Amino acid sequence: MADFSWNTQSALEKALVPGRHGVAGTQAGVTLEEVSDISLVQVMARRGRAAETAKAAKKLFGIEPPRAPGAAVARNATLIWSGPDQFIVFSARQADGQFVKVSKAFAGIASLSDQSDGRCLIRIGGPHARQALAKFCSLDLDDKAFPLGAAATTSIDHTAMSIWRGADGTDGHAVFNMLVFTSFADSLWHTVLDSSLEYGVQASSAHAA
Repeated sequence: MADFSWNTQSALEKALVPGRHGVAGTQAGVTLEEVSDISLVQVMARRGRAAETAKAAKKLFGIEPPRAPGAAVARNATLIWSGPDQFIVFSARQADGQFVKVSKAFAGIASLSDQSDGRCLIRIGGPHARQALAKFCSLDLDDKAFPLGAAATTSIDHTAMSIWRGADGTDGHAVFNMLVFTSFADSLWHTVLDSSLEYGVQASSAHAA
């Protein structure tokens, strides 16, 4: 009997076609990227332990998690608000396992869930990213309403999604990170791509850094 082995693959393996799509031009209006090799740990403070959880986060990451919708950037991780007394630890996948490290830090005070293989991260940027997003996302993503470090939990086509604004791209335009369950990633990718074609899209994949 042949041995069976599991192989990991991208949730966008069929949907993501690297290269230029839509309107041609010297500059793509939208850049669309799948970010792989990510580590995601959901941290939920246990009843009455929110202050201790925040203190443990400060000790481990050097910053406290956001108490309201937002994303706080530490040296090796980003803490993203995901609800009252809970947040997501986002980082590049590490050889020694982020989950083990976080588990030790929050032992007894918070409940943790490793979401690394259950979510897909899609990053959108470029000069027309906001116009493309406006076609399917009801959030106001203007600089004043959604500045650097802003985050929200919303739904698109009845699909739950976490979105936060990261550092601006090298072209100076805003960059938005969209985190969605892997089973909905294919659908979301096509929605974003179709909404961006009129601006010209540069699609690619990248490893988390």
